[in-house]
Amino acid sequence: MTILVTGATGQLGRLVIDSLLERGADPAAIVAGARDIARAADLEARGVRVVELDYDRPETVTAALDGVDRVLLISGSDVGQRVPQHRAVIDAARAAGVSQLVYTSAPKATTSDLVLAPEHKATEELIAASGVPAVILRNNWYTENYAADLARAASTGVLAASVGDGRVASAGRRDFAEAAAVVLQEDGHIGEVYELGGDIAWTYADLAAAISEVVGRPVVYTPLSTEEHAAALEAAGLDAGTIGFVTALDAGIRDGALADTDGTLARLIGRPTTPLVDGLRALA
Repeated sequence: MTILVTGATGQLGRLVIDSLLERGADPAAIVAGARDIARAADLEARGVRVVELDYDRPETVTAALDGVDRVLLISGSDVGQRVPQHRAVIDAARAAGVSQLVYTSAPKATTSDLVLAPEHKATEELIAASGVPAVILRNNWYTENYAADLARAASTGVLAASVGDGRVASAGRRDFAEAAAVVLQEDGHIGEVYELGGDIAWTYADLAAAISEVVGRPVVYTPLSTEEHAAALEAAGLDAGTIGFVTALDAGIRDGALADTDGTLARLIGRPTTPLVDGLRALA
């Protein structure tokens, strides 16, 4: 069985390959797809086959899928361009007759009001229409997403956001990578849509307390209204588009878009998910 990991030089892709190898996969049976293959030299040194795969160049996607049985489609990072990029992989997977396509989606992608959800919803619809046997991994937030908040709070003692009392069921990126590796290697997952999140859904007051524990100084969560948050971001020099995106994300969190957790991630990986404070400590 040959497994292709797209976006293999990204943070999640590398961890998925690590997890596959740790779980006993033959390096020669792993294909690392990368836009810039020079960045994958370390993977090649471990015996992994490296191929060029650029979502924006469908011919590279088709070539990368040659002889591949299972594919992990890691969602692209170019917000606004994801649907055509993902379509290139889905179309190539259908043409190649792959036995399983695994996609990293967003929480409740088909029903969520989260600003990031529409592109994931559209991708899931493309996968369903393609007829390719698939597994959907709806990943909640990575704790690593809070690296900038950690650094800022370490300096200022303040964590400011417009999420209200919204909760986030984050987990470590490695937790989600392990789940992807499990699904890629095991049978019996085709047709499943897994809502994946950390074991505990925490508030930003909890996040402030965890950051305080990690950095060794008091950190206070300061809740802002959307208008106050937008004004603060504007004062920091952010452009209108970025301000709108950030405040929309916070509004989604406030409304519960990232709050659900039912233990599915922990069950898939066979252990508890990484606690918030441990994930932050690794960042620090």
